Amino acid sequence: MSTLDDITKAKIVQMILDGKTEGALGKLGEFYRVETPKIAVGTIKGKRRTVYAVYVPAEKKIYALNSDIFCNPFVILHEYYHHIRSKLGVHKGSERHANMYAKDFINSYNKIIKTQIKT
Repeated sequence: MSTLDDITKAKIVQMILDGKTEGALGKLGEFYRVETPKIAVGTIKGKRRTVYAVYVPAEKKIYALNSDIFCNPFVILHEYYHHIRSKLGVHKGSERHANMYAKDFINSYNKIIKTQIKT
């Protein structure tokens, strides 16, 4: 799987923080050449009150517990990882890998912000 540069990852995180989650997911979809998942507020039977969000491959949709989650880069990128893994026909991956994917974006964001503050 190809990787994005730190600046692009930081921009994706900033878009999510700014509430432009659909746009951020669209940019990721362009990069990975996959359909952009839909996002919605809702819960899935059996997952209520146990998770902040869940990706449903059959619907190509990320369900979030509430609309505040749409601005949480870690949760959104974690679920997006499940989307790209299912779309690219690769093993769906583990929760650990989804966490590492999300953390990678956030680490890039923090690195870019730290650089910006120093200059």
